[in-house]
Amino acid sequence: MKWNAELYDDKHAFVFQYGESVLELLDIKAGERVLDLGCGTGHLTNEIKNHGAEVIGIDASAEMVAKAAKTYPDIDFRVADAAGFHFDEKFDAVFSNAVLHWVHKADEAIKCVYDSLKTGGRFVGEMGGKGNNAHILATTRQVLEKHGYHELATRKPWYFPSLGAYTTKLENAGFRVTSAMHFDRPTLLQDGRLGVAKWLTMFGGTFFEGIDEIEKEQILTEITDIVEPNYNKGGDWYIDYVRLRFVAVKEM
Repeated sequence: MKWNAELYDDKHAFVFQYGESVLELLDIKAGERVLDLGCGTGHLTNEIKNHGAEVIGIDASAEMVAKAAKTYPDIDFRVADAAGFHFDEKFDAVFSNAVLHWVHKADEAIKCVYDSLKTGGRFVGEMGGKGNNAHILATTRQVLEKHGYHELATRKPWYFPSLGAYTTKLENAGFRVTSAMHFDRPTLLQDGRLGVAKWLTMFGGTFFEGIDEIEKEQILTEITDIVEPNYNKGGDWYIDYVRLRFVAVKEM
């Protein structure tokens, strides 16, 4: 997936803004070596640095990494696959916000994290959990089917596991899960009604590949009309986010 880093920062800053509360769980100590897995445009990576840590940010998107490096030139940012990275020097902690639901190779990603940590190191993350965006996903598939785009309607760009499924994967990899939560977090969209189309364009572009712009606009309008009763709360539009948050420790 090719990311628009400018649009991400301009209209979807809630992604890293909500991540600031996840940083509290990280409980950074000055001098620690920390990996920001899926650093995006680097805002939370910079927060980690400001807490006194030595930090490296990695992301699969060259566009995101380029924007991060331009904004924070004194931080080490690298392009790397979340399910295929390696570092010789181990980390005290690995942090990940709103990234792991993009990684279908979950076991491989967890192993990479485990191998990159020191014994006693911690893995702190938040991702989309089971039920995340259920209403808009069902509606998008419904409208695509109506327009005859059966293959596009079956696409699954995200991995939204249950708490039990993901914590089991962590434990099977050798982690001890010390904290885990699965909770609803309705999230305000910018620009009201227009926010639905902007959100789908930013994060769900794979559903619309090959559709011409005129028909795409029509489809997005139909989706917006259908989700309005669920999303429009007195003029403010909230998308149905469900999050999975965890802390896990490498014991051996």
